[in-house]
Amino acid sequence: MRPGLVFGAALLALVSWSKSALANDHYGAIAYSPTNGKYGYTYDYGTRASAEEAALRNCNDADCTLVLWFVNACGALAIGDGYAWGAGWASSQSEAENIAMSYCNREAQGCSIARWVCTSR
Repeated sequence: MRPGLVFGAALLALVSWSKSALANDHYGAIAYSPTNGKYGYTYDYGTRASAEEAALRNCNDADCTLVLWFVNACGALAIGDGYAWGAGWASSQSEAENIAMSYCNREAQGCSIARWVCTSR
């Protein structure tokens, strides 16, 4: 076999593997409205864009904004006094919650986890 063909075959295998790895990713997102505390979330979507769009739709408020997206992980939203918030993502629920609480506590008192969600991978 010629060296160019071997390289081409290896490159094709790598590209095919990369595409299949991306196709198996699971995305999630959290949207939040800081004016009224409504939120929406998603998990196990095939693309970042579809997860973000669905989280905004699930929030169901014109003031909702995307506050977090994650892939193959967990996300959490903490809400405090005056609708202050913090969000975080990590490989586990507890880590994501700790990050969200840390950010929320910097902004307000009375923070608690409003929602956590993990993808299946």
